[in-house]
Amino acid sequence: MSDLPEPERLTREARIDPRLDACGWPLAPAGVRPMAGPFRTEEHETANGPADYVLWLDGRIEAVVEAKRVTLGAQEVLSQAERYARGLHQSGFNFEGLRCPFLYSTSGEEIWFRDARHPRNRSRRIAEFHTPNALRELLARDLEGSLTTLAGIPINIERLWPHQQEANAAIEAAIADRTRAMLLAMATGTGKTMTMVSETYRLMKSGVAKRVLFLVDRRALAAQAVRAFAAFEPEAGLKFDRIYEVYSSRFHRDDFGEGETFDPKVMPGHYLTDPQPGHAFVYVCTIQRMAINILGRQAIFGAGDEAIDDDADRLSIPIHAFDVVIADECHRGYTSQELSVWRSTLDHFDAIKIGLTATPASHTSAYFVHKVFDYPYERAVQDGRLVDYHAVTVRSDVRMHGIFLREGDHVEVVDPHTGLSAMDTLEDERTFDTSDIETRITAPQSNRLVLEEVKRYADAHEQEFGRFPKTLIFAVNDLPHMSHADALADLARDVFGRGDDFVCKITGRVDRPLQRIREFRNLAKPGIAVTVDLLSTGVDIPDLEFIVFLRPVKSRILFEQMLGRGTRKGETFTDKPYFTVFDCFDGTLLAYFRGATGITIGPPDQPSRTIVEVIEDIWANRDREYNTACLIKRLHRIDRGMASNARTLFAAYLPQGDVARFGRGLRQALADDFVGTMKLLRTPEFQHLLVDYPRPAREFWKADEYGDTVTSALLIRDTMGQEYKPEDYLVAFSRFVRENPAHIEALRILLDRPRDWSAAALGELREKLAQSRYRFSVETLQKVHELRYHKALVDIISMVKHAADEEAPLLTAAERVERAFARLTLNLSFTPDQEKWLARIQAVMQKTLSLDREDFDYQPALSDAGGWAAARRVFGESELVSMIHTLNEAIAA
Repeated sequence: MSDLPEPERLTREARIDPRLDACGWPLAPAGVRPMAGPFRTEEHETANGPADYVLWLDGRIEAVVEAKRVTLGAQEVLSQAERYARGLHQSGFNFEGLRCPFLYSTSGEEIWFRDARHPRNRSRRIAEFHTPNALRELLARDLEGSLTTLAGIPINIERLWPHQQEANAAIEAAIADRTRAMLLAMATGTGKTMTMVSETYRLMKSGVAKRVLFLVDRRALAAQAVRAFAAFEPEAGLKFDRIYEVYSSRFHRDDFGEGETFDPKVMPGHYLTDPQPGHAFVYVCTIQRMAINILGRQAIFGAGDEAIDDDADRLSIPIHAFDVVIADECHRGYTSQELSVWRSTLDHFDAIKIGLTATPASHTSAYFVHKVFDYPYERAVQDGRLVDYHAVTVRSDVRMHGIFLREGDHVEVVDPHTGLSAMDTLEDERTFDTSDIETRITAPQSNRLVLEEVKRYADAHEQEFGRFPKTLIFAVNDLPHMSHADALADLARDVFGRGDDFVCKITGRVDRPLQRIREFRNLAKPGIAVTVDLLSTGVDIPDLEFIVFLRPVKSRILFEQMLGRGTRKGETFTDKPYFTVFDCFDGTLLAYFRGATGITIGPPDQPSRTIVEVIEDIWANRDREYNTACLIKRLHRIDRGMASNARTLFAAYLPQGDVARFGRGLRQALADDFVGTMKLLRTPEFQHLLVDYPRPAREFWKADEYGDTVTSALLIRDTMGQEYKPEDYLVAFSRFVRENPAHIEALRILLDRPRDWSAAALGELREKLAQSRYRFSVETLQKVHELRYHKALVDIISMVKHAADEEAPLLTAAERVERAFARLTLNLSFTPDQEKWLARIQAVMQKTLSLDREDFDYQPALSDAGGWAAARRVFGESELVSMIHTLNEAIAA
């Protein structure tokens, strides 16, 4: 093999020409001047020498491409493309002497690009050449005009907090400065998603962006994002998804919460592969799925505890498919493989890229470069958006020094593969260091003593607040036969003594972990959850008050995400003044990460000093900045923990008795009038109130009817012999209903044309459902609906409508018919004979869910009363026919 550099001619033939061909820039026929294009010409003569390539579109030269052999870097030779662009003849363009709008330089392996129309536009590396349509669209865009429009859109949307508005302004300032990659760092729980939903609307409304990609790393987070877009109302009476299209990939049932009723639209494939200027949409997608779309299935990297989408495949997506790419939780990518896939996926798009994270990693900062906004934990606490934390250091000799076994000690030896165990007596001394704890050896008594210490604090918390603190315990592992998580869950049931259902394990090894998370979040039981890392990030549990670290952590990002589970303000109760972190390694975890994370950047304000002492330290100018921060935190705790009548007492000193507002403004008040502000703070009566303010009275509820819950599992077999749990059967039913309206007329009538509902439509519906692979009989469907929704005898119409739209109510046949008759008879009066006939018809329709003329002669309740002829005499024929039509439509509505 030759060591000589590859000549430029070969680079062009083997590397550059194929890429230009693939992107829609074929070589023009020899001797023919391309008038319409798109074409490329080579060695194009300019006043400054021949340009390697020029790209023609619609009769004009749109771009100059400078080529260099593969061994040379492409970035620095853009200046040569610029020189040739200045020498073009009669191009029709003039951008401060440049005679075409776009410049490229390439070695065949890397491509650099610059939009030359604005002097502040920076050169950037792109994954591929733009297609002709991409350049047409780019040339038609008026960014300056769009930025002017954007500046005129009010930013003070009612639902946004001030810091979210600041973030929006920072993004827009960066875009105006032609920044193409930027990072927003916002503490967990401070509204990153809503910030970007708002900003997406602003960018689309102004025309800065039309097509937006919102990337997340889990389907559950995608579901949350889709709901956030659907709930946001930027214009009066119009939700976001009524103004712009919002798409996603298909979700799984577990991606949504119990009883959640939301049906997002699935992204049309051609929106990705053939983007059009008229498209204006948001696509919410997992990074894993998009990596497959861009790089192929071989690029799949870890997706946590959820399966990769089976329907994802590689697509030919052009680089201009999106104008803005938002990467949520962009700190992800811990391994080199994950990082490579993550970067390659983002690099594919020539778009403005906005990274969102609470925990910027080094690779995150290196990729996005410009941190345009930072809302750290400390500021969020001072603003009253998050709560502060207390730390408890628990010392364990086992965890600090390891385990030393002596000759003659008895141990149980467990086979990790089979779980079989046998007792053994040591014949010599054996030492295990701290890294072996729970990986090679366990000391159950150590775990018990740690949990007993946690219980002591929990009892004190319950005595103070009248509630058990919802507790999350991080275990070392959940490996079969040596699971630390299993051991802790079992011990916690014994130590806390509140029943088996009070403690749960939530890891990837349990059945339906997302459902377990939702139960832990929303219900009083379980009060304690043991996990490894499934709840370390992306899980919102506002009522969490205790976080116990029985797992050593070395990753700063992971540790801060774990702590972030406790920072949110309470939801079920509003008097969550702080959360408590148990460092079961004698404080070494917190010490290790202090100064390295946003949460542990300073020592937490421990209430060892009284609030009066803190005030006196400020007055004496002892570390005034730090003590002011401590006092602000104390004031926010007071505001969250006081009874309503306390505000009346505080109103004697503060406007409306608003302690939180006083805390938020304290720093500025001290700067403006230190002596006057301190005079209030040092008033004895005010200080006494700060200590002894009225707390909320405890409530005692007695739910006599709440008892035991017994469940069983029903399995339904389909025609292929596959078995389904009730919830999976309902998923299959929902999919069947949504996919078949075009093939089953009865479904189309029921979902889109209720006016055409009839006995024939009902018969077709029953027949088609029963003939499906899943054998959807009415009886089986009613049974699984009762198990799932605790509603007996749901009618078939309700079940179909609910499958298509989970917001549709589940009604019994009697309820549906009663509702239909209520609509029919509203504001109308009837003769006694007519009322008797209406009662007969109502009774029949509760069985048939439809009404035809034939029913009057074949249904005993109607035929025995004289049938059609008698009913026609009572109502009149035209009125009777109209009433039947009205009732059928009302039944199907």
